[in-house]
Amino acid sequence: MSERRREDGRDEIHDDVHGGDRDGEAATSQFVERFAAQLVEAGMARMPARVFAALLSSEQGVMSSAELGERLQVSPAAVSGAVRYLGQVNMVSREREPGSRRERYRVEGDQWYESLTNRDSMLRRWMATMREGVDHFGIDTPQGQRINETLEFFEFLDRELASMMERWTKHRAEHLRG
Repeated sequence: MSERRREDGRDEIHDDVHGGDRDGEAATSQFVERFAAQLVEAGMARMPARVFAALLSSEQGVMSSAELGERLQVSPAAVSGAVRYLGQVNMVSREREPGSRRERYRVEGDQWYESLTNRDSMLRRWMATMREGVDHFGIDTPQGQRINETLEFFEFLDRELASMMERWTKHRAEHLRG
């Protein structure tokens, strides 16, 4: 695999592997790196993004730390830090390999739903803090107005997310397996 810097400053990933199953591996590697780069652009750290994309693109959605390290050509420590972060934001879960002490990491089809659901509780905490800020500074001050606009935005998101999640649940049941 080679990386080349594009004129816009972003990395372009090229897989130099050719032939047979290697073409499938190359295409998978390109998908992983491309999606990981997009997650990084959205604010996720690079290694958790790569691990998440590798799990998402694996046949079973489950890989061990060793398998992730081999696929991504990274150290066990890099994998460990990445899965710790992904677990904290509920994008992967840990499970034990049957009959072993080794852990495997799993990505489910509904990880985005779970992640957004957990963001919902964070959003409510932020709203409470914004209300305190408006009370402290006063709605007639510049900072109180900025904080109040943030509060209004969070309240809007809270209402919309709840409605959107209900629609998603219905859509998923009607259109997707599982």
